[in-house]
Amino acid sequence: MGRIHYFFISTLSLAMFACGQGNKHKNASQHEKDSMAMREKFATSPVLDGKTAISKMQFDKGLAVQLVAEEPMVVAPVAMTFDERGRMWVVEMTGFMPDTAGTGEDKPDGKIVILEDTTGDGVMDKRTVFLDSLVLPRAVCLVENGVLVATPPQLWFIENNGDKPGKRTLVDDQYAAGGNVEHQPNGLFRAMDNWIYNAKSDRRYRKVGDKWLKENTHFRGQWGVTQDDQGRLYYNNNSENLLGDYFPPGLGSKNPQQQNAAGYDEKIVPDNHVYPIRATPGVNRGYQKGVLDDSLRLVEFTAACGPLIYRGGLLPAEYAGNAFVAEPSANLIKRNLLSDSSFVVKGVQAYKHKEFLASTDERFRPTGLYTGPDGAIYIPDMYRGILQHKTYLTPYLKNEIKTRNLTQPLNCGRIYRIIPAGAKPQHKSILLNPDLLRNLLHDANGALRDKAQQLIIDHQITALVPGLKEMLKDTRQPLAQIHALWTLEGLHHLTYEDIAGIWQQPDARMKVQALATLPSILNSTNVKAVAVALDSLSNNPDLAPVVGYLLPAVSKLDKGAGAHLEDKLIKAFAHNRYVSAAVVNNATNREAVLLKQVIAWNPDTTLVLRRQLEIVLKSMANKENAKRMAELKVSLPRGYKIFNTVCQTCHGKNGDGIASMAPPLNESNWVNGNKKAFISIVLYGLTGPVEVHGKMYKAPEINGDMPGIGGSDEFNDADIAQLLTFLRSSWNNKAGKISEADIQQVRKQYNGRQKPFTAAELGN
Repeated sequence: MGRIHYFFISTLSLAMFACGQGNKHKNASQHEKDSMAMREKFATSPVLDGKTAISKMQFDKGLAVQLVAEEPMVVAPVAMTFDERGRMWVVEMTGFMPDTAGTGEDKPDGKIVILEDTTGDGVMDKRTVFLDSLVLPRAVCLVENGVLVATPPQLWFIENNGDKPGKRTLVDDQYAAGGNVEHQPNGLFRAMDNWIYNAKSDRRYRKVGDKWLKENTHFRGQWGVTQDDQGRLYYNNNSENLLGDYFPPGLGSKNPQQQNAAGYDEKIVPDNHVYPIRATPGVNRGYQKGVLDDSLRLVEFTAACGPLIYRGGLLPAEYAGNAFVAEPSANLIKRNLLSDSSFVVKGVQAYKHKEFLASTDERFRPTGLYTGPDGAIYIPDMYRGILQHKTYLTPYLKNEIKTRNLTQPLNCGRIYRIIPAGAKPQHKSILLNPDLLRNLLHDANGALRDKAQQLIIDHQITALVPGLKEMLKDTRQPLAQIHALWTLEGLHHLTYEDIAGIWQQPDARMKVQALATLPSILNSTNVKAVAVALDSLSNNPDLAPVVGYLLPAVSKLDKGAGAHLEDKLIKAFAHNRYVSAAVVNNATNREAVLLKQVIAWNPDTTLVLRRQLEIVLKSMANKENAKRMAELKVSLPRGYKIFNTVCQTCHGKNGDGIASMAPPLNESNWVNGNKKAFISIVLYGLTGPVEVHGKMYKAPEINGDMPGIGGSDEFNDADIAQLLTFLRSSWNNKAGKISEADIQQVRKQYNGRQKPFTAAELGN
């Protein structure tokens, strides 16, 4: 159903500690000895001030951690961004889980605050509340003369009138509809292609004139989004180190029936091991074999969030392009090394049995990572005891929180920055001077390049157009070239001639960038020339997938040219998973026809393209149950609501499962089989591996554990019974009703159970 996410943290239970002492004996195993020692060493989690907390951190030699802000200057920060004056705009989610029942969680006490360093010493000394009275705000983004703010379920654009909120425009009333706090869109990341992308979302946004555009995009991540120098997006989910895209983010997602398109949502760093420097038994499955090592340290990610591709230019050169990931449950920050081979990006952890930064302070909860205008890495630290939402809070966790008094305090929060030891970087203000902004497109700090591009577009500084076109021709400055290209696109002054010029250059990466801009300039006048160029470029295997993703745009203006190009790609790359995914993306509402054509051309059942089309057709057949689902919404309203707020975020809206998250519910032998086993799973959880549809699912293909909701105060037994009946009646499922009495019977049988079941225990 749901999963444990970046919010999920608890701490060592004193009750467990006492029990452990009672069992101590001379012949205790090494595991027991190590566990006892760690429990004794980290028996308490005192609240530390910011500077003391830094002393509990271990980090790379040659670097330094500085305190930028702490309470009361900032409280419970979960997201942030910088403006052109170097000021921080910080999201404070102060209302998150005031206690284990979430009492008062809907209280409007969240804020968007502006933090400023007026003395130049790197420490924030001025706080301005821009917006208050918000319920669980989660993201902020600066655009033109205003601020995008995500407050579930709405997304608002609020004009900035001298650091005071002005006119409000509702951008999306369904931005974060459905799901719970852990499963709602966030990020609002303004990417290189001038669109704003999100984590835990398949929507992107863009302001053009007085209008806000909203488009479908690939579903990405869970908490936080970042980009590399090529504008490719990276993200993660709670149990996976780093996921990301091989291709520009604006391509694809044109076929609503297609899921998991190759080249998007790829596993960039498959190694999910973590190496905390303190005991971390207070994770959801801390009592389960393999979750903790002999010294009670977390073994693999359980709360990965807030990734950052470092492009700041301040840290030593070996950090350039590295991927950093926060893990608040283990009180650490991971460093990964990335490398390119053709368009494929792969990564490995930078160290073995060591972290870039780790703390012995259990309340250190990094929620994200950001590059500042000074080139430093900034770390918002929520500094909380409870970080697990009530929906998935188990009795085990409630006991730990109670015995260790982790509910309080609720008024803490810190922001740190990582710099070279001895350095004194200054916050840089960016003047709205055309020449200065153009020069910043060459800056070593990617954050400044991004901000310069955004300011030129936001203020429509068209006087720079001639100079930007000259920058496109300068192959000695590839990063400035990319920014010049997308700045021209944002100013609506990019032409086909500009793009054609880039295609004559040798750099394949620049050709990909030029291809990605094509949809914004393609028209009936230039489509013939474009088709000819794409025909030539498609001969290159490294460019063919990107060409394939342009088929919908070309076909819309010239069906013949699109059909010719599609046929060429099929016959040359039907075994290529990336090109095949692009072809399927172009096949909306004609998947069956295309499959027949492919089989007629080549009956090989192993063709990658054939298999991908068959998967889409099966998914389409499942979606024909929409009318039935609408009827269930009326007859089982509570079950429908719980499914949409808890289950669908991992198992998918259509019950077909989500890669890297959870297996299908549709036609699942567990959903349709023994109702006692199904009830047990929902109440107490299930730990993998698990077989569904004859396929074995296990980590890391999916999250290894599904938490139960039987201990949640949100749902009574009647609610859970209706949810299970809903699931057993949805899509192609045709199983019997489950009653409240059925739920109570299972609770009685397993009274006192906390740990999840295994498939073998349930014997389904």
